[in-house]
Amino acid sequence: MSDEDITLTAGDAEATVRPGNGGRVTGLRVGGVELLRQGERFGCFPMVPWCGRIRDGRFRDGGAVHQMPLNSPPHAIHGTVRDGVWRVARRSADEAVLTYDLVEPWPYPGRVTQIVALTEDALTLSMAVETYGSSFPAQIGWHPWFNRDLGGESVRIAFDPAWQEERGEDHLPTGERVEPKPGPWDDCFGMPGGVDVTLTWPGRLELKVTSPEQWVVVYDEQEAAVCVEPQTGPPDGLNSRPRLVTPLEPLETTTTWRWNRL
Repeated sequence: MSDEDITLTAGDAEATVRPGNGGRVTGLRVGGVELLRQGERFGCFPMVPWCGRIRDGRFRDGGAVHQMPLNSPPHAIHGTVRDGVWRVARRSADEAVLTYDLVEPWPYPGRVTQIVALTEDALTLSMAVETYGSSFPAQIGWHPWFNRDLGGESVRIAFDPAWQEERGEDHLPTGERVEPKPGPWDDCFGMPGGVDVTLTWPGRLELKVTSPEQWVVVYDEQEAAVCVEPQTGPPDGLNSRPRLVTPLEPLETTTTWRWNRL
């Protein structure tokens, strides 16, 4: 069952989920128009148990230093679960619940649960990380690739961040916060009131990405697509702002993409 695509429908909206390819949403069509970039590496994939890059692939947990594979040398990027096969816990016409058990190279046992829920005008993604034993640091995020062009003018990105994480030459935050700068971006921004980014394809569609989290990476340096990535901490956050998963408290968050036609 994990190798089969799951298609969710609600009104004229249709989402495709591929458990066997990292639990990613491979397509989102509204009125027959595909919003997500197509391809094995694209769509929208969950970033767990970290988001973005870890400097040199290493993070510290107490006295222990752990080394992750350098899949974006000299760093490790975007977690481990996007390369795994997820299990389907349950599904209906408009919702799918997937699970993934954390395995090596991640050093801690745990389980990730992702819920993909579709309505006529929104897609909501929810995720939780639980531990089977000891507490451990983690992050949650999503990495959607939205098509830049839906058959008309290129998409416009609008948001009002409180700060931008200063980016060093190694693409990682320096720890300093600066005034937001104009794009193009491959940058992390702070939105203390919650992520709120609007994508507008003029004359076609407006889509709002929201999340209760306060960090979002915006990436628009590619010609084909733009990325708006809500996450529970900045890049290298396992070192700078770790969130702890404990036996009593899983790490949980959600994001919603809500659209309307123009």
